[in-house]
Amino acid sequence: MDPNTSAGIQDGCSGNEGHDVTSFVSVCPSGLWRVQQTLMRRTRQNPHTSSVNDASWSSDGCPKMGSLCKVRVSLKADLEGLSSEPDLPIAEQTQEESTSYPRSNSSVLQVPLADWTTLRLGEGQCDVIEACVERMRAQEKCEILLSPVGNVPGASSNQPPAEDQERPTVSVELHSFTPGKETWEMSTGEKLEWVRFHKERGGARFRSGEDLWGAADSYSRALKLLITLYALGAKKVDTEDCDCPQNPPTDASPLLLSASEYNTLKAELHSNLSLCQLKLGQPEKARANAAKATQLEPSGPKAWYRLGQACQQVNELGEARQAFRRLLELQPESPVALKALKEVASREKETNTQLAQRLSKMFS
Repeated sequence: MDPNTSAGIQDGCSGNEGHDVTSFVSVCPSGLWRVQQTLMRRTRQNPHTSSVNDASWSSDGCPKMGSLCKVRVSLKADLEGLSSEPDLPIAEQTQEESTSYPRSNSSVLQVPLADWTTLRLGEGQCDVIEACVERMRAQEKCEILLSPVGNVPGASSNQPPAEDQERPTVSVELHSFTPGKETWEMSTGEKLEWVRFHKERGGARFRSGEDLWGAADSYSRALKLLITLYALGAKKVDTEDCDCPQNPPTDASPLLLSASEYNTLKAELHSNLSLCQLKLGQPEKARANAAKATQLEPSGPKAWYRLGQACQQVNELGEARQAFRRLLELQPESPVALKALKEVASREKETNTQLAQRLSKMFS
């Protein structure tokens, strides 16, 4: 599963003047939301940008992964009291870290409204805003409309009303941003730091009990980066000059990631993602990720249990039985495995009884 799967995304850095309209799907704590973004190109240079000598903030191109982005998000109804230009020159906005604020299950836009704030692109604090900003240049604005995908629980803060009500227009301004990197420009160490960052963040979001979509998003982001490290072997990981959200290890020993460690890490991410999908009511996707985890790490009991649970939910009882038996081989006398096998046997008996009754009626 990729919670950030988007449809019909155009290149927001194409350089065309006028309005670019794109549509994509983003993930929020409350679920998936479809975003329609209208980007307003600016044909003139902002005087603040031309007067800045600080090379750490850019006005060319679009932000990349790791870029610190100075943004302001506002409801259009609240824009009358705001200046149309950034409040301060770019040099005075310089900040070495992203703004820290908690995620809220009642908010689609995970940022304070009407205030300048700093996001690090790639962290996944607010998927909606990051997806908009990554196609913008400094000093540009866009407007977005949001609508829920499927049945999203009602939320009041920063969330549009129901489909039959008027939806507010949200304005997103990109003041400036620091340089970042495309994934192909990153060292192995930088990618691994991002992978570990998202794995830890996914665990924290899952344990909160209120951000399962965010947890699944974090695990998906980690997997996307990890699959680019397909030929690590026992290659030394270079963690020097790592421009990523957490500092590299401070010990003097080199950081190594063997092929076995790589498979273990990837299996853990697939297994964790599978657990999120089970709780989100996506058993088919959960089964696919759990199966990948068991292939990568056949001795991992959690992945076999989650595979069995997913198979049960899609009524593949034979596969579920095999998965729970494999769990029992790994953990003999496991009460969890024994209970699961009894449940499968009970469901199989019930299914066979119902089938016999239908056949009896057909030929009676």
